[in-house]
Amino acid sequence: MKRELTSIIALCVPLLALAIPAPADETSVEIREWDVPWEETRPRDPYVAPDGDVWFVGQRGDYLAWLDPETGDFQRHDLPEGTGPHNLIVADDGAVWYAGNRAAHIGRMDPESGEIEEIPMPDPRARDPHTLIFGAGDTIWFTVQGGNMVGKLDRSSREVTLLEVPTPGARPYGIVTGADDRPWFTEFGSYKLGTVDPDAVKLREIPLPREDARPRRLAVTSDQAIWYVDYAQGRLGRYDPPSGDFREWKVPGGQDSRPYGMTVDDEDRLWFVETAPDPNRLVGFDPETGEFFAVEEIPSGGGTVRHMIFHGPTKAIWFGTDANTVGRARVP
Repeated sequence: MKRELTSIIALCVPLLALAIPAPADETSVEIREWDVPWEETRPRDPYVAPDGDVWFVGQRGDYLAWLDPETGDFQRHDLPEGTGPHNLIVADDGAVWYAGNRAAHIGRMDPESGEIEEIPMPDPRARDPHTLIFGAGDTIWFTVQGGNMVGKLDRSSREVTLLEVPTPGARPYGIVTGADDRPWFTEFGSYKLGTVDPDAVKLREIPLPREDARPRRLAVTSDQAIWYVDYAQGRLGRYDPPSGDFREWKVPGGQDSRPYGMTVDDEDRLWFVETAPDPNRLVGFDPETGEFFAVEEIPSGGGTVRHMIFHGPTKAIWFGTDANTVGRARVP
């Protein structure tokens, strides 16, 4: 049932159509997708494990699974019905940690035995753990979208600390950490970014310049600038924490392009997907030049690309799609 879709297109072609300046040297991006053998299960949020396997969740299929990119083989590990896994991350020891979005817990799976441990939320209002990221040491930071919280899990003690977001209905969504281990998150139900002091475990909100903005995913570059995509108004934004300054760019697809999944590569270039166009489009932006330098269609169409990660050793961006594929984009 596996189907491989490959697209290798010189970037200068779509760039000319959009009147975006092309880079001085010709570059290309390769996108390849693998059909997930379990239909209509919304595979999403892939993560590259230390052994090179690519783990992902089946949000609508209640499973964790991995793909071997070399062979195209898949293996599935079922979760209890109703778990609604939303996101996962893989530790250096191979343990898979996932957000039980519909079952109010964070789970840990031992990949050798398949044994599952569920860590419940200590507050019933924290009903939907959303996105997990690793922090320093044994810390996992996570958002709780409907519960309007940001959380911290100690992997050793299994202790969970929850912080309420002051803005009602803020919908904490994407979350990342910088080099200082400070987590940053977006408020998709509001027009704000948020951050947590990791030492004092104290939360602070930062309003964006426009109240009609709806930031959804974000990334941190090596200069510790915070980058976000505005899903509602089709913009890419940069926030400089020391100065408090913002700068924004209209994305190539315009106001209604719905930029969503986002990541940053090892050269500090930002990558995001415009999800309104059919097919979805992967877009690259170079902060040094202030220019969008890549616009590439997702071969399967994508449906919606919701989250992406960059894997440095292979210079590859991994993503899942609502077209029931797991995708890899090798960037120049």
